[in-house]
Amino acid sequence: MHLEIRQTKDGSNTLFVPELNEHYHSVHGALQESQHVFIKYGLEHVLEQKKDLKVLEIGFGTGLNAILTFPFALAKKAFVQYDTLEKYPLSEEVVQQLHYENIILNPELYDYFLKLHAAPWNEPADIIPYFTLQKMHESLEEFVAPNSYYDVVYFDAFAPEKQPELWTDAIFEKLFKSIRPGGILVTYCAKGSFKRSLKAAGFEVEALPGPPGKREMTRGLKPLPAIS
Repeated sequence: MHLEIRQTKDGSNTLFVPELNEHYHSVHGALQESQHVFIKYGLEHVLEQKKDLKVLEIGFGTGLNAILTFPFALAKKAFVQYDTLEKYPLSEEVVQQLHYENIILNPELYDYFLKLHAAPWNEPADIIPYFTLQKMHESLEEFVAPNSYYDVVYFDAFAPEKQPELWTDAIFEKLFKSIRPGGILVTYCAKGSFKRSLKAAGFEVEALPGPPGKREMTRGLKPLPAIS
């Protein structure tokens, strides 16, 4: 897969896939989008409830969501088990060409960013005592998700029109089963057809303010069991 480095409006770089005519992140700001969607409305929301978290990320990509999650584990001493799926891992050369050390990360955090990418595939790696990473080299369609396991799902797949196979009712039914009651799924997408798929799977759907360049984003909640 051919990739091109593109700078976004907040100065952070992302990747462009010419054959899909698609960027890995928002052109309005890769860093701002990840912080807003996955950290502010995903991770921080869950951390209000508990400090022992299991995260599932759909699309490891550049590793941006993972390295932004990392400081929360460090600062709050919250144990994070971070499972991430990626069918097309990036090469070391491409990762270094992103130059995240210039805009996004301080030198110490950038060292950890490189460690995330150097970690082995398909086995857990303890990055620090509070952060365990497991990168799974497989597609979401192939992934066998454990039931009622994850606290938050970062759904960061390419847009529905680019990867329609990842935005089906069957996919969201699978993810709903994998999330514990009270857990959430967050994504940048706010399309009506996607929200209907979430509702059909059993999620309570919440429209939230979007990151720069988008009016809305979406959070799906797996309801707690009714108390009789």
